[in-house]
This record gives sequence, structure tokens and C-alpha cells, in this order.
Amino acid sequence: MSSFDRIELSIDPGTWDPMNEDMVSLDPIEFHSEQEPYKNRIDSYQKNTRLTEPVQTGIGQLNGIPEAIGVMDFQFMGGSMGSIVGEK
Repeated sequence: MSSFDRIELSIDPGTWDPMNEDMVSLDPIEFHSEQEPYKNRIDSYQKNTRLTEPVQTGIGQLNGIPEAIGVMDFQFMGGSMGSIVGEK
């Protein structure tokens, strides 16, 4: 189940207000692997999932009560935690 689906099932319809969508991980140590370059992998996951990071954070309502929500999405690098996920 995607994080979008989980959020939709967890809160009142039309109450989702995402936070920190502009936060994205950089590659400050220029991580290299023998496979596809890290930056290319991130770009691919962002395109395929419509997410910038493996976690969505925001405010919604459940039965009219405001709540803060953080939902990990396994479809984005298996929910791998980078610096921004921890910061969110």
C-alpha cells in the first residue's frame, strides 16, 4: 500500500495538508556504487512514486480532530532513511 493510500484511509476526506514537501536529500558525500549512480536512483524513485522522500508528513483530521501524521513509503527505496527523513 502506498503512503498516499494509507493517508487517504487514515483521515477524513479532504483534510490532508502536507508539510515539508520541498525538503529533499542531497548527496553531500557523493555516494558511488557499482550500480546506477545514487543521484540517478533517487531521481528514478522520485519520478515513479511522485514523492521527494520516503516519508510524507502533514496534518489531517480524524473524526474532526486535528492530527499530525508521518507515513513511510516502502516503494521509495524500501523506506530507506536519509538525512531528510530523520529531519522530517
